[in-house]
Amino acid sequence: MYWVVWSFDVKPEQVRTFERLYGPQGDWIQLFQRAPGFAGTELRRERDRAGHYLTIDRWHTRAAYQRFKETFRTEYEMLDARCTRLTDSERKVGDFETTTGEL
Repeated sequence: MYWVVWSFDVKPEQVRTFERLYGPQGDWIQLFQRAPGFAGTELRRERDRAGHYLTIDRWHTRAAYQRFKETFRTEYEMLDARCTRLTDSERKVGDFETTTGEL
């Protein structure tokens, strides 16, 4: 399994829109679901820090994620540009893989 984790600080007036776009029925999920190898996305809100969120995108393999990025580059960039206005900051936390011995 392969995970891509992002951190966001969302503008207070944009929280509802952000949660809609990044949530379980949102535009990002709809785009990701078009790609083979997509395994799901989690949206997490930090309890003690208003407006702070993580997204955890799950892919079956790194190769599947790379193929998605190549195939859907234009759509990804357009959606990302639309979402930039929602946040004060966006940071890629990292790309993570299953460790040896994990199921």
